[in-house]
Amino acid sequence: MSERHVNPWIVAFSVMLCTFMEVLDTTVVNVSLPHIAGNLSATIEEATWVLTSYLVANAIVLPMTGWLANFFGRKRLLMYSVAGFTLSSFLCGAAPTLPLLVIFRVIQGLCGGALQPISQAVLLEAFPPEGRGKAMGFWGLGIVVAPVLGPVFGGWLTDSYSWRWVFYINLPVGILSVLMVHWFVFDPSYIKRDETARIDYWGIGMLAVWIAALQISFDKGQQLDWFSSPFIVGLLVIAGIFLAAFLVREMLAEHPVVNLRIFKVGSYSTGVFLMAVLGFVLYGSIVILPIWLQTLMGYPATRAGMTMAPRGMGSMIAMPLIGMILPRFDPRKLLAGGLLMGALSTWQFGQLNLNAGYWDLFWPQFIQGFGLGLIFVPLTTITMGRVPRESMGNATSLFNLMRNIGGAVGIAVIAMLNTRYQQKYINILGSHVAQGDPATQQWLGSLRSMFLGAGAGPGLADQRAYGAVFGLVQQQAAMRAFLDIFKLLTLVFVLMIPLVLLMRKPKKGEGGPAKGSDDVPMAH
Repeated sequence: MSERHVNPWIVAFSVMLCTFMEVLDTTVVNVSLPHIAGNLSATIEEATWVLTSYLVANAIVLPMTGWLANFFGRKRLLMYSVAGFTLSSFLCGAAPTLPLLVIFRVIQGLCGGALQPISQAVLLEAFPPEGRGKAMGFWGLGIVVAPVLGPVFGGWLTDSYSWRWVFYINLPVGILSVLMVHWFVFDPSYIKRDETARIDYWGIGMLAVWIAALQISFDKGQQLDWFSSPFIVGLLVIAGIFLAAFLVREMLAEHPVVNLRIFKVGSYSTGVFLMAVLGFVLYGSIVILPIWLQTLMGYPATRAGMTMAPRGMGSMIAMPLIGMILPRFDPRKLLAGGLLMGALSTWQFGQLNLNAGYWDLFWPQFIQGFGLGLIFVPLTTITMGRVPRESMGNATSLFNLMRNIGGAVGIAVIAMLNTRYQQKYINILGSHVAQGDPATQQWLGSLRSMFLGAGAGPGLADQRAYGAVFGLVQQQAAMRAFLDIFKLLTLVFVLMIPLVLLMRKPKKGEGGPAKGSDDVPMAH
């Protein structure tokens, strides 16, 4: 289909709808798992496959999106993906059993995997080079804000209606998105549907195996105690073998499903690595903060979600603002500033205590959200700045894949460190609570007297006193673990800053694909 002139902001809104819907679905189901498990007569552990199945299917399709767009046509693939995602959302909401729900989530993940990279590629081409910063600022709202709003929105729908509405809510958004894509999105002239091209079946198969094995190992690792589990070790070995085979295959294949030659562009390679690390920090902090709010601060789920809202507020203010001022500044300086703000926010989290009030939590999150805007828009613009138009779909696919893999690693590592640090501090703090210690004896005596005064017998009062002491030790150990994790995330932010120097400064007016010296060799 030939290119037509459409107001780029209409195109932006069209692809933003489906992107926001898809990203929201990666986190919106989390808070509904207990309700899903209870309603479908399953355990919480069994219900987690509702999350895992979606993430695995999503990750498999992500890196293939550029190839799929060239094979089917970008507009056609985008419409089919949105329609499939919307239909599978309805089937998820109507699922009568857990196995069927998992199957429908796989379909939803397969359809949703293509939405982010295609939307990003469409948006980068809809705007002229000098306007791509604004476009990425608008698009980035969905990528950064949706994971934050997901738990809040999911909790409200589940509490107010039913867990099934977490899926049904996608129907009107999906239908509107399909119509807008049909009306306003058109394929560029260089994309021609080619169903006669040879299909890299070996590459697709290897890709599916290593990504699925890696994703499942990340999701189940903490639950199964990582390397103590033969299942997890086996998955990691399979992932490593098939990843190595996949890389060799794609470098040698005449028609690779993923064109790895794009990594010859230095700024792109550095940008993809930074995005993976950013995914690690972003998703890791999103996971640990609500756990801390609910287990240590005693916040109910809805209040915990609302307490996390300032992060989204900061991003909503920063994204459009940075998009407007980006052409006037060196984007590398803005990127470095965003990383410094991220480090400041996690350092502030590392100074909190159990007496923290609302404003103590507000400002670190707002600063982090604003910093993410400073990071995301310049990082995307610099990373894609020297990528040829013909490679854009492939480039955005790998860019989004690495963010998701970084997020999966971040969630797994932060959950593991949280458990390990708590165990360490329980041992350290518990060693100071000794029977012969006068302060401990006085403390236990006061607690015992309190429980006796409340009507408990001598034996029960002793039991409750010891339980209260151990509970306090656990609470303080969990707090120390939380602080250590955020100090670690601060270090990660700081270590990313020197990598910005490896990225080339964009030429004046450059903010998108450019042909010339940095053209990537294409597979034929």
